[in-house]
Amino acid sequence: MQKVQLDLPILLPELLDEQDNCIRLLLADLNGKKGISKAHIKEGQPLQLCVHYESALISLAKVEEIARNSGAEVTQRYQHTLLRVKKVRHQRHARQLEHKIIAIAGVVTAMVSVPGTIRIEWDSEQVTEEQLRQKIQQLGLNISPATKPQHRRVPQQDHHHEQGHDHDHSNTNFLGEHTELYFAVGSGISWLAGFILSFVDGVAPELLIGIFTVGILFGGYFTLIEAIGAIRQGKFEIDFLMLVAAAGAAALGKWGEAALLLFLFSLGHALEHYAMNRARKSISALADLAPPIALIRRNGQTVEIPIEDLKVGDVIVVKPNSKIAADGIVIKGNSSVNQAPITGESVPVDKRPIIGQEGNIILEDVPAEHRAFAGTINGSSVLEIKVLRATHDSTLARLITLVKEAETQKSPTQLFADKFERYYVPVVLAVVVLLLFAFLVIDETFADSFYRAMAVLIAASPCALAISTPSAVLAGVARAARQGVLIKGGRPLEDLGNLTAVAFDKTGTLTEGKPHLTHAIPYENASREDLLMTAAAVEALSDHPLAKAIVDGAKKELGNIVLPVAEQLEALIARGVKAQIEKENIHIGNRRLLAEITGMPVPPVLDQQMKDLEDGGHTAMIIHRGDYYLGIIAVMDTARPEAKATLAALRKIGIRRMIMLTGDNQKVAEAVATEIGITDPLGSLLPEDKVAAIERLKAEEGKVAMVGDGVNDAPAMAKSTVGIAMGAAGSDVALETADIALMADKLDNLPFAIALSRKAKQIIKQNLVISLGMVAILVPLTVMGVAEIGPAVIAHEGSTLVVVLNALRLLGFKTK
Repeated sequence: MQKVQLDLPILLPELLDEQDNCIRLLLADLNGKKGISKAHIKEGQPLQLCVHYESALISLAKVEEIARNSGAEVTQRYQHTLLRVKKVRHQRHARQLEHKIIAIAGVVTAMVSVPGTIRIEWDSEQVTEEQLRQKIQQLGLNISPATKPQHRRVPQQDHHHEQGHDHDHSNTNFLGEHTELYFAVGSGISWLAGFILSFVDGVAPELLIGIFTVGILFGGYFTLIEAIGAIRQGKFEIDFLMLVAAAGAAALGKWGEAALLLFLFSLGHALEHYAMNRARKSISALADLAPPIALIRRNGQTVEIPIEDLKVGDVIVVKPNSKIAADGIVIKGNSSVNQAPITGESVPVDKRPIIGQEGNIILEDVPAEHRAFAGTINGSSVLEIKVLRATHDSTLARLITLVKEAETQKSPTQLFADKFERYYVPVVLAVVVLLLFAFLVIDETFADSFYRAMAVLIAASPCALAISTPSAVLAGVARAARQGVLIKGGRPLEDLGNLTAVAFDKTGTLTEGKPHLTHAIPYENASREDLLMTAAAVEALSDHPLAKAIVDGAKKELGNIVLPVAEQLEALIARGVKAQIEKENIHIGNRRLLAEITGMPVPPVLDQQMKDLEDGGHTAMIIHRGDYYLGIIAVMDTARPEAKATLAALRKIGIRRMIMLTGDNQKVAEAVATEIGITDPLGSLLPEDKVAAIERLKAEEGKVAMVGDGVNDAPAMAKSTVGIAMGAAGSDVALETADIALMADKLDNLPFAIALSRKAKQIIKQNLVISLGMVAILVPLTVMGVAEIGPAVIAHEGSTLVVVLNALRLLGFKTK
């Protein structure tokens, strides 16, 4: 038995994520092939297809060919898209839509989020995208205009047949967006009038019934529409059950309770719709960050064009205090740019023109001071920016699409709640049916049994449970996006809140990622200025990263002083370099080099200083000119300015272990760890050692996050519970590979993301306790006859509103 591992994205280039149904289809196809005993998915970054095969029956080349052909067939046949519709009313409505869409011939899977994002996978041999759109519109939904292009893996949307009507049902919102709320208020006014008049002597019972009936009609109008839609699909949703309960109460002569039931039920759903719309608008606001038009230089003229018409290579003009229309590089002008809408950075970033960059420029390789992102806001000066990405490929467009995808991802708690409901609802219905016949067992009338059964039905309805988790996830993802943190769905949001350990890659994550001059220590009578001038003059002849750090650091300290001219640079392997200044030999290197040229060990003072610097993680070099020592210079990849404060903030919110993974030696790792507050420095690690370290940490802690750049640390991030990528605003790879992406190249937002996740987790738990706790209290009370329909309705609808409003607190979340 042999096995081979293949990169899954190569076989399925349009793969959305690990939940993509194409994976199941590919595995099913491969597992039926002769000679292949088993095909399965192995975790990794990227995902791996592992194929076990009988080498006596089939060759490795044939296995790879079969896998490629199967992948190509699945990719060609099964298509994906994200659609934006207006408007999904609530979580139950979203589930109803999922069932309706899946019932369309050719649809393989469908996921619908409350904000109105539909993720669909369909069989192109059975249905076209045009037909699919028409069938979705026939369900009463209107597909929003594709004002923002979709992710590169999602087929582009046609525009000619889309409409942007803002209605949930074709003819019901005749009073505007809040028609349902107006009807609920009308129902409440009618119920209240009838309730007050019931205490007035001489009021005819018929008048009271008429007033309560008006309340029932107002409150039951939208409920009836929802119920009819569900019944057509062969389902009995809570709307139908509430109508049955209201009809039963009215049949028993309890018109007031029937009106109260439908008033509170309709009010609850109208307010739920309104509240969830706030979270929806918070996410939709991302699409409004980019301006609709751009100023572009063409043929010496400045003209306005739609941003969709921008092409790579165009030069756009950005006026002061206006939004930047595209991703690109600054080629003219100096200004400060507010990048908070994309990266969450609180302080504007200075931008200046790039010099001497021609040809094919990759945005992520350009220094931050030259990069500009669509949706960010220019400061007080005019900028000219060369477009490097088309509008549909901009960081903002990708962010919007990934947030939409995140909306459709269900968290573990939500998956549990959905599974629980599948068993819970039939049990409730069975209990209600049994209670209808309670009069056969106990001494009461059928009317009393029927009334009790309706009260239990209301008390046990899982409305609050259904909305408790999705509302929190939606609000949490929306709040994070506003802060420049992309959380890809409910799973990473929940997992991040459970962490007690976070692992960091060192270089470029905890440190600057490039060496800096840290020390210049003159020896005896030598001056610091002479030491720096000599070192900089010699190292200016070299292209080594350490040489550049010495030159940059020296020039920064020396200012405009003209350096002496060095010449005849010679690299001395494993020892240092040699050059000449004014015919005098200059040597820069280690102890071995200086012992060779002087014929004796370096002075004890210099030796001790070298040792102290090396123990601190610095790379130290001795400078020798002619026949005397000038001193020591040292360089080091220094810690990010915000690293120490960030780690302190993480410790404050309950992260016990902060682990640093690095390929540098253990002394360097320990020196950096001591400086910034790392608890577990692990040095001398190869890439595979980092993966092993993450696996070991998961075994010790249960869950661990890995923070890196999303590229070099991708294998370790894939093994972690939550992979967190920094600086994702300029990196396509980081946006794709990470579970959570910090758009800014800074650590500052990490404590915010973890604190937000913990708050979301706390609110999800609170909502589950409220929703299930209310059921646990109300059901026994209604069974025993202690609570009637009125109190049951108030408690039932009240708990639904409480969980939604509790979840929406996340939209205003701030770290302390």
